[in-house]
Amino acid sequence: MKAMILAAGLGTRMRPLTDHCPKPLLQAGGKALIVHHIEQLAAAGFRQLVINTAYCGEQIEAALGDGEPWGVQIAYSREGEPLETGGGIYRALALLGDQPFLLVNGDISCDLNFGTLPTLGDDLAHLVLVDNPTHNPGGDFVLDDAGRVSSDGAGQRLTFSGVSLLSPALFNGQSDGAFPLAPLLRRAMAAGRVGGQYHSGFWLDVGTPARLQQLDQHFRSKEQEL
Repeated sequence: MKAMILAAGLGTRMRPLTDHCPKPLLQAGGKALIVHHIEQLAAAGFRQLVINTAYCGEQIEAALGDGEPWGVQIAYSREGEPLETGGGIYRALALLGDQPFLLVNGDISCDLNFGTLPTLGDDLAHLVLVDNPTHNPGGDFVLDDAGRVSSDGAGQRLTFSGVSLLSPALFNGQSDGAFPLAPLLRRAMAAGRVGGQYHSGFWLDVGTPARLQQLDQHFRSKEQEL
């Protein structure tokens, strides 16, 4: 299975840190955010990665190259202008192929073992959900006792972690251009074709300088425990 890391955002909430540096290359625990992802993916057995780029994309490619230092092969989906999450994935499908793939947002940190995720079966998506952080108290989706995900329904309302398995068929009917992912997921939920799981471990949306500092402290405290 291939994996895709979303790395094309402008990082506006991270300014001034991202005035001249793409957010995926900001460091926490002595490593770039995106390097933490690559190491996790490699440890879980993923060898073929796709990374989409836009803002300062040349810096990302210069820093990561072809992925050889981590034992992976990296292909780049260059967008020029950001295409939003849905549009960015659609553009990258030519590199991802026709099989389900793992998607990881570049601006989150999560200690989930990516290798433990299930196969999709007949579903179009499988979402990893987490407890609602203070900046998203209402959550995003509902996870029921049967492991099905919906926009509304009976069950606990949780936050989408930014980690998911997706089928290329989720994007049937779309065309090249900028569009969000959420409406496609909600359409698949309405058809009963989205599963999910709850992750109780560490997770952080690294969307602000304060949260980047929080992540840095988290990694450094883990190092001290070793």
